[in-house]
Amino acid sequence: MKFLAPLAAALLFAGAAHADSHMAALPDMGGKAITIVTENAYPPLQFLDASGTAIGWEYDAMAEIAKRLNLTVTYANTSWDAMIPAVSEGQYDMGMTGITIRDDRKEVVDFSDSYMTSQMVMLVRGDESRFTDAASFGANPDLLIAAQPGTTPFYVAVYDVLDGDEANARIKLFETFGAGVEALRNGDVDLVLTDGTAGQGYVDASNGGLKIVGEPLGTEDFGFIFPKGSDLVAPMNAAIASLRADGTLDTLNKKWFLDYKLGQ
Repeated sequence: MKFLAPLAAALLFAGAAHADSHMAALPDMGGKAITIVTENAYPPLQFLDASGTAIGWEYDAMAEIAKRLNLTVTYANTSWDAMIPAVSEGQYDMGMTGITIRDDRKEVVDFSDSYMTSQMVMLVRGDESRFTDAASFGANPDLLIAAQPGTTPFYVAVYDVLDGDEANARIKLFETFGAGVEALRNGDVDLVLTDGTAGQGYVDASNGGLKIVGEPLGTEDFGFIFPKGSDLVAPMNAAIASLRADGTLDTLNKKWFLDYKLGQ
């Protein structure tokens, strides 16, 4: 399959069938106060703009969800590697940062329904000519790949690009996705794996400094996370279905994956 344009990729939603037009009214949470933790390092889902303001697709979606469910939201920030354990331990009511829905993670946190499905792509420097796909990257022992430990890109790097060794020295670990991209720009690594939405956003803002090569390496469904047994899961799922049914998700996709330009 060819790499999809950013808007089209963003529209690959799980459960794409139209919601029943007679969907039950959304629950009223009575102004319940919740704390949502995020990373602010995954544009265009959530990131800091030039003025340091936290913005993005997920923030807009949550603002609309909070309005529809009558929730009062406070945000907190943490690193990716601390996020799932912190939510699992109940330090926060919810986590959002483009988190891939996976069975192993379901053992420690509950997931919402998927709100987006995106394809994993290979992000490289704009002048890269030593490899054109996963196979040619894997075959060159001098090439390095950036990843955050415990993320879907890390496991794809290990098992789909390299040799299945999670301790492979060709994988250089970074605390944030943005740090890995900066290492790519600086020539410290040669490849970053990311979903197509974030990857295309970086390409569009790079003035030719970055590009995407090869075929997509698969798809991933994104969901919000909650402590096990959270009473927020069902209302959130109802709200996601509501946003999908009335076209709000389509509007957000157009805003963040087509109209918005990183760095503006």
